[in-house]
Amino acid sequence: MTLPTAVKPRGLLGRIFRGDRMPALPERVRRAVAAEQQMAERTVGWVQMAIIVSFAALYGLSPKTFMMNVPFEPVPWALLAWFGFTAMRLVVAYRRPLPAWLLIASVVIDMTVLMVTIWSFHLQYDQPPAFYLKAPTLLYVFILIALRTLRFEAGYVILAGLAASLGWLALLAYAVFGDPAPMRITHDYVQYMTSASILLGAEFDKIVSILLVTLVLALALRRARRMLFRAVTESAAAMDLKRFFNPEIASRITGADMAIRPGEGELRHAAIMFIDLRGFTPLSRALEPNALVALLAEYQGRMVPAIGRNGGIIDKFLGDGIMASFGTARPDPEYAANALRAVDDLLAAARAWQQERTAAGLAAPAIGIGLATGEIVFGAVGDESRLEYTVIGDAVNLAAKLEKHNKTARTTALTTHQAHALAVAQGYRAATPRTDLAGEAVAGVDQPIDLTVLA
Repeated sequence: MTLPTAVKPRGLLGRIFRGDRMPALPERVRRAVAAEQQMAERTVGWVQMAIIVSFAALYGLSPKTFMMNVPFEPVPWALLAWFGFTAMRLVVAYRRPLPAWLLIASVVIDMTVLMVTIWSFHLQYDQPPAFYLKAPTLLYVFILIALRTLRFEAGYVILAGLAASLGWLALLAYAVFGDPAPMRITHDYVQYMTSASILLGAEFDKIVSILLVTLVLALALRRARRMLFRAVTESAAAMDLKRFFNPEIASRITGADMAIRPGEGELRHAAIMFIDLRGFTPLSRALEPNALVALLAEYQGRMVPAIGRNGGIIDKFLGDGIMASFGTARPDPEYAANALRAVDDLLAAARAWQQERTAAGLAAPAIGIGLATGEIVFGAVGDESRLEYTVIGDAVNLAAKLEKHNKTARTTALTTHQAHALAVAQGYRAATPRTDLAGEAVAGVDQPIDLTVLA
């Protein structure tokens, strides 16, 4: 149960509910389960209201075989009491989680009211007690037992089944020992069906049926409960994955048919991008820790959405640097064009961010971007205990070198002439003309390469 230990049932009831203890789950998952249980209690209340109203309607519309001047009709009073208690319970369910004692009391009172209603039939119709044992109203116990499954706690199902069985056993005992007439017990089924006699075997069959249905529902519910917690936990983990990974990567992990193993890779044609804050190292020495972290959060909060809007995914955060890729998690026929569109959005976002910080009198560092395209390998690296999706290839190394070359070329964003031409072929159109740098010597690259200045 989700309630504090102090209010949990003890003794026999404690043993009944022991299997319903919630496993060690994160607090947010426990709150989600508790909220679902509270919703279930509201559903239970409304269904019971429908049962009461239906029962009352059937009672009101059905022809009465008793004398109309009978001094007391107990059924309407029993239904009125049941309606009042259910309404009170429903009001509480809408205001706060129901405490354990009220849930237990609800189960017992529901069954008690039903049994008292059935018991009252022999008074209302002026018949011997054995008369009520043939009432089809007993079938309502199965509805009340089944309703308790909505909470996904088998203890309440078991309690409902036991309450129903004990209630019917009490009615049977009253019919056998409370009737002043000679013993009405018979072994003749025809006589049982056509008279006010009692067939003990038939009554015990009803009790056994109640207990067996209760047992099956409780076992199914215990199993379903374990699956529920596993599903809720995995769902919460999947949602968390989307905070740490791009949604495409998260879906790839959670939707994999087989466990992802290290060393499995896929060849892709993709674009790789490195983004870096200029002058971050000296700035980190001058700023207070909170201000430094706030600056990084603002910077990443502007850059990440611009990448995601254009189909890119974040491969990793490198302190003040960001590594992103386009066309890696899934093939993208416009990976180069989308990458350059992302560069345009990143530059616009960076300019707006710098203006805001400058106006507020805060440090406003510039950014540098390097972009390269080519054939890369996308896959999981690490070992069985710690995996990471990453990209490997010449384009990765070249993009990192181009980002650093911005300082030498006194530019903000660079790509290769080949990558720019590919983006144009894929439908990219620049808002402003681009400048080409022919035969540029880039540190760490063996041969001079032709570059395009994006900013």
